[in-house]
Amino acid sequence: MIKNKKINPLNFFDIRKLEVPPPHFEYITIPIRYNLEESLSKWIDENLKGRYYIGKDISIDHENSLASVLKIGFEEPKELSYFNLACPHLKYV
Repeated sequence: MIKNKKINPLNFFDIRKLEVPPPHFEYITIPIRYNLEESLSKWIDENLKGRYYIGKDISIDHENSLASVLKIGFEEPKELSYFNLACPHLKYV
């Protein structure tokens, strides 16, 4: 079901979800859980408008060991703020 009546040009040209993380995006990292990447990507597609990146990355955790994390980035900083506040999947992380 389409929430917005207008077609997003980024979706039409299939350039909304990026495969490589650009350096000018604002990022958040979260621990990887089962099937979390798909559900977050679906939520972003339905609720936000701008370009984004979502992919796996390696980070150093609080115990100074390597950990696999999910790196999520947005071109617009306000979309990252809205994502942090409104995404229901983040409360289980």
